[in-house]
Amino acid sequence: MVFKKITLIGTSGNSFDEAVDDAVDRAEQTLENVYWVEVDEMGVEIASVEDREYQAEVTVAFELED
Repeated sequence: MVFKKITLIGTSGNSFDEAVDDAVDRAEQTLENVYWVEVDEMGVEIASVEDREYQAEVTVAFELED
C-alpha cells in the first residue's frame, strides 16, 4: 500500500474538537480511502473575526489506488 498525506485546516466558532471534526468531515467527503488523521497544531484567530475562531491543522493520510 502507498499513502499520501495532505494538510487541512478545520475551523469552528465553538471549540478545537469541532475544528478537528470540520477537517475530518471534509476529508471524508472529498477523499477516498482515508486511513488516519494526525492533529498537528491548534490556534485561535481573534484579529479579523467577530468572536473567536478555533483552528485545527491536521494531516490526513489516505491510500492511493492502484
